[in-house]
Amino acid sequence: MVDSGQVQKIVDTAKIHATDTILEVGPGLGSLTLGLLGTNASVVAVELDKRLADLLPSTVERHAPEFADNLSVLSQDALELKPSSLDVTPTKLVANLPYNVGTQILLTVLSRFESVKSALVLVQAEVAERLCAAPGSKVYGIPSAKLNWFGSATIAGVVPRSAFFPVPRVDSKLVHFVRHTQPKSFTTGVHRDDVFSLINLGFSQRRKTLKSLLGQSGFDKIEVAEKLDSLQIDPLARAETLSIEQFATLSKILLTP
Repeated sequence: MVDSGQVQKIVDTAKIHATDTILEVGPGLGSLTLGLLGTNASVVAVELDKRLADLLPSTVERHAPEFADNLSVLSQDALELKPSSLDVTPTKLVANLPYNVGTQILLTVLSRFESVKSALVLVQAEVAERLCAAPGSKVYGIPSAKLNWFGSATIAGVVPRSAFFPVPRVDSKLVHFVRHTQPKSFTTGVHRDDVFSLINLGFSQRRKTLKSLLGQSGFDKIEVAEKLDSLQIDPLARAETLSIEQFATLSKILLTP
């Protein structure tokens, strides 16, 4: 990212405090990193490319030496990142995520770092729309449902192609995420992995009805129809109409012993 105005927009939208510890994935050459450090917050930058990771501290020393001590850099695949990988506890995720694995990284961070209470991530526009989609939307799918398990997400703005060099061929949007402040009732008595497996199954063949898809997957069709009816879910409905609460409840009656 080469547009300092857009960098500042991201920093301002993230509402960062000096007491925050920011997790930044994919810092690249460090333009956003410098903006984040300018808030006097601590920043943990995770960069897969070792060459870029090695350059980042010297970039900060050159452009913002007063904040150099607030930066730590980890050369690692973000998808393998765990709390034990870090010496600090991140409170926010703010990042221009790699487009090919952006959704994966976001969900991985949220699942492993409960300390991350909010996120502001820049992703491809179509990905942003999917992440923030509501049940019944044409773009509602696996990312939307899984993200809703952790909290709520909204589109927080558009970043023009001209803000980047080289100029990408896709549009970008910011997604603002806030984790549920308290455990939601739908999470009681269910395992997240079971719920996510059911979500994966539900969207594996979008055109199939729930009754057909679950029956095809080894569940008794009559029993499935009865259980769906007990939950006031139309057996002829498709996964794209189910909220995370409904996925969780369905998982509980189908998969919990």
